[in-house]
Amino acid sequence: MSDPFEQQTANALAAAPPVILAAGPRELPAEAPPKPDAEWQLPHGTAWVYLANSKHGLVRPIILADGFNSGPSTLEFSWAGLETRNHPLISSLRNAGRDVILLGFKERSASILVNAQAAAAAILRAIAERLGEEPLVVGGFSMGGLVTRYALAKMETEDIDHQTSLYFSWDSPHRGAYIPLALQAFAHYIRKLNPRFSDQMNSPAARQLLRWHIETWEDTPAVSQERTDFLAALESVGQWPRRPRRIALANGVGTGLGNGIPAGATAVKGKGLGITGTDLRTQPTGTDSLAATLRVITSQKAEVHAPGLPDVDGAPGGTLEGFGILADALNKIIGLGVDHPIRSHCFVPAVSAVDVRDIDTRADLYVNIDDLPPEESGFDEFVLASGNEEHTKITAELGTWLIERLP
Repeated sequence: MSDPFEQQTANALAAAPPVILAAGPRELPAEAPPKPDAEWQLPHGTAWVYLANSKHGLVRPIILADGFNSGPSTLEFSWAGLETRNHPLISSLRNAGRDVILLGFKERSASILVNAQAAAAAILRAIAERLGEEPLVVGGFSMGGLVTRYALAKMETEDIDHQTSLYFSWDSPHRGAYIPLALQAFAHYIRKLNPRFSDQMNSPAARQLLRWHIETWEDTPAVSQERTDFLAALESVGQWPRRPRRIALANGVGTGLGNGIPAGATAVKGKGLGITGTDLRTQPTGTDSLAATLRVITSQKAEVHAPGLPDVDGAPGGTLEGFGILADALNKIIGLGVDHPIRSHCFVPAVSAVDVRDIDTRADLYVNIDDLPPEESGFDEFVLASGNEEHTKITAELGTWLIERLP
């Protein structure tokens, strides 16, 4: 890098925390979690065990698998996301007599198939340490629901008795997740300055989860080979675990009502010296195909077009502050200040979370799920939130529904 401003910007990006598009708390919680009753080191993961009653030992295990992010799962962030940030789910489960096992991964952006090995190991460890014969409850949040879905199904194909009577997923993208093409393109566009944001968007798990993915900012959005391979792996184990009852929770509504975010609207607009000209938009529709204009340090601007995609940003479903996360990070760097009139976008469409429709068309994205026959879903039962809310947000509404359905 010969340009001093370019080098200065690269240094500032390297010194700043990485831009990570993921749900949950982004700052270390002020309160440390209580010490777990046990900690299990597993292949590709770690589990933290909180017994309902330490005098009784592990009797009624429920495994809660972590979701997508970058780097290793930590007890601090897992506890905050599930206990102190919103509704206290861990306390509610323990008060209901459940022994809570928080399953984390050594690398949350690793392949779902790799992290499924940690889930299988946690299930076997729980069976080995359980006192009595109470069946397990196994599931997870976001990607964690797919990790445990695959792990349980694979164990069945290998004739391994997982002794699980209930499988659940909480806002998991069974038909695909969505990150705006503008955000993916920006991540790759600044790769020369700092590769971390691009690396997350190109990680194995991101490629497997996203319905539309681009590897470089010039690419045409498509299904990645990793996603194709993952879907084939699911097919090879029968798609779903067959022995447990299957239930799903979604942070989006079932009425077909979107979140109000318009299509083709500016979400992040550059105003700093080094980023003026950048315009990141929600997914355009109709004859408009301009998803982003990009300029960081360079003298020229580049355009990103994404024709033919539906208006996913405003669809019913769990939301992510993807635009806001990026804007907050840029506004801490001199010369890269931005305005951000839109912070959020749909991340996991409701139809994906309850497995009733693909997310390729507007008609399916905005369908009234409440009017569909329940057999369209791969789940035996599911619930949708009363409003479109933050992806994997723990609410009393959804938490109570889950506890009422525990065996």
